[in-house]
This record gives sequence, structure tokens and C-alpha cells, in this order.
Amino acid sequence: MHRRARFLWLVAVVSLVSVGLALGGAPQGASAGQPITISILDNGGDYASTGVIIENYKKANPDKVKEIKLQRGPAPETPAKIKAQQDAGRADINLILTGQDAGSVLAANKQLIELFPKYDKMFPKDELKEEAKILQDEGGGFLIPTVVNAGGPVFVYNPKRVPNPPKTAAEFLAWAKANPKRFLYARPANSGPGRSIMCGLPFILGDKAPMDPEKGWDKAWAYMKELGQSMEYYPTGTLFTLREFAQEQRWMIAGIMEWDMKPRAEGVIPPDSKIVILENTTFIIDGHYWGIPKGVPQHEVDVLLDMMKFMRRVDQQVLTYKAFIGPTIKAATLDKAPEDIRKYVGEFWRPEYDQIGPGKKYKMASQLPFKELTYAMDRWDREIGAQQIKKQ
Repeated sequence: MHRRARFLWLVAVVSLVSVGLALGGAPQGASAGQPITISILDNGGDYASTGVIIENYKKANPDKVKEIKLQRGPAPETPAKIKAQQDAGRADINLILTGQDAGSVLAANKQLIELFPKYDKMFPKDELKEEAKILQDEGGGFLIPTVVNAGGPVFVYNPKRVPNPPKTAAEFLAWAKANPKRFLYARPANSGPGRSIMCGLPFILGDKAPMDPEKGWDKAWAYMKELGQSMEYYPTGTLFTLREFAQEQRWMIAGIMEWDMKPRAEGVIPPDSKIVILENTTFIIDGHYWGIPKGVPQHEVDVLLDMMKFMRRVDQQVLTYKAFIGPTIKAATLDKAPEDIRKYVGEFWRPEYDQIGPGKKYKMASQLPFKELTYAMDRWDREIGAQQIKKQ
């Protein structure tokens, strides 16, 4: 009798604890085996490239994903936003879509779960294109590359306003001085084209250490300061440069492959816009990543990892060509894309982009490692942007 009473007491206690947890004693959300909500923060525009893959995964896996929530925010604000959630002990965002800017800071801060080498077998590096391998290495083990291309810098110009575009760095600086306020590039911490200018100039100018912004960029830092004297201001995003270029307020803007082709295809800038590539240009590889913040429950991590694996399938990767940045998987060649995508890309592709790569006219280089990139962006803000950054 005594044993039975104690057993019934234990059952009652367990039941009360269970009720307490259900009423708020522990964080709520989908438990293991139940479909989850994928809550995304996109700070680099990657959803335009990979959103179709995420939606395809949801359709194919209704038992794993019940809803997709998307929010966008500036790249420089992302680390602080994620830290606030982590400090509060909650994981409102479980997937971050980012570029090399915020990605480098998140990796440096170790705010993301480690993907490599832990999941090397799930995501074999041999599947990747060479530039994607470089991109993955830059992520410090915390980020998985989703899309990649050779990047830039290129200079997009209006042929009616600039009939004879400059061909060298010296000619470009002279043109900018002769045409004040007609060139525009955005703050590097907010802009892929802005970063391509900042990180590409040390190669163009022949600086002694193009991968060392602290000790090896003497020519580049001096050049950017001098160029800044002809700049009206620095916007906080690439889209502002495209808008003012379309309105002919600016006659030339910084570009990369993606932000040259896509704006023409979407009618954001005139389709007859042209590009010039300065002598001695080395293309700085550009790409996007996915990362999972620390603190996300393991059952959600498992679904997100499964979606990352789905994202790397050839039939999904080829869909990213439509965003003019392209796959990370080497088997996902353009000929395997749907016919409408092949025609769409072919219409806006430039022959200059066929001249990039080993043994060709233009070399490629990796983006700065995350510590050096963070240093360069911070120094640019202090010494170049200073009071000329205009928040929109």
C-alpha cells in the first residue's frame, strides 16, 4: 500500500511538471518530429537567389517545414541583432542569409554554430567549384556558401555621358576630378560593389600586400581618399547607386557581375549600360552564405542542415543562375538549367566575363579573410567615409 501511494504521488508530480512546462516553463516551438518554422534574416539579398530553393524544400517536405518567415535588415546591424537574441536566451531567427560583410563579423564573433569540419561528410568540399571552395574557407567553418561568381570590380557607365571611359586607375581618378559628383559607390560594409572597389584597388594599383589592409594598402588608402574629394556622398546600399545612375544623376557607378547584369535584366538601369574593367584588375570573388545562429534547438538545426543538403542538389543549384550570381556546385553547369533561364542569362551576359579565370585575361582572388575584411571596413568608415556616409 505504501509503495502504491508513493507511485501515485510521483505520477501526480510528473503530470504537474509537464503541465507547467506546457504553460510556459520552457521555450515553446516545434518539438522533434514536428514541422518547424524557418525564420530567416536576409541581410545581403541572397533570398533573391536562393528563395526559390527554400520554397521548393518546403513544398517537398511538409512534414519538416510548416512556415517560412522572412525579414530583411542591414548587414552591419545583424551581429548586434543576433547577439541581443542570444543574450536573451531565445532564437527568433534560425537561419541567416548573408554576404561576406556581416558573415565575416558573425564568424569572427563565433555567433554561429560550426559547420566545418563537423559536417564535412554531409557537404563534401570536392563538389564545389574552385571559387566556392575559396568562399567556404573564408567562412572560417561557420558558413556554407550558397551562390558564387567572380565578382568585380567593374565600372558600370552611361555611354551617352561617358563616350570614352577611362581604362587605367590614373585615367579614372582624372575623370572623377573632371566630372565631380558623377561617380558613386556605396559604403563597403553595406555593398558588394563597394567592397569590390575597396578590395580590388590594391591589386589594380600594385600595392605591396593586397591581402593586408593594415600594412600593405598604402596606395589604395591614399587613392580612395583622393577619389573621395570628387564624391558627393556614400550611400548605405547598392540600390541607391543604381537608382541615381538610372536617373542620370551619376554617370558611372561601382559594379560586380551580379549587380551589372541583374539590374539591366530587371529594368532597374538602362539595358544599354556598359562596363569598363580597369587595367591590372583582379576579380575579387563574390558570394553569399547561409549560417545558423548558436542557440537554435537541435531539432531545428537538423531540418536546416537537411535543407542545406537539398540546396546543393544540381537541379536546385541551376535555378540560381536567374539571379546572375550562380551555383557553388561544379556539376551545376548552365546547360543543365531550364531553357527559359539559359535564354534569360544569355541575353544579359557580357563577353568580358568569359575572360576571367586561370589562363585567361583576368585573374581571380579570394575576398579578405574575415579579420582583415572587418579591419578594412572599419578603417574605411573612419578614414574614407567619415562624415560623407549618408543614411537612407
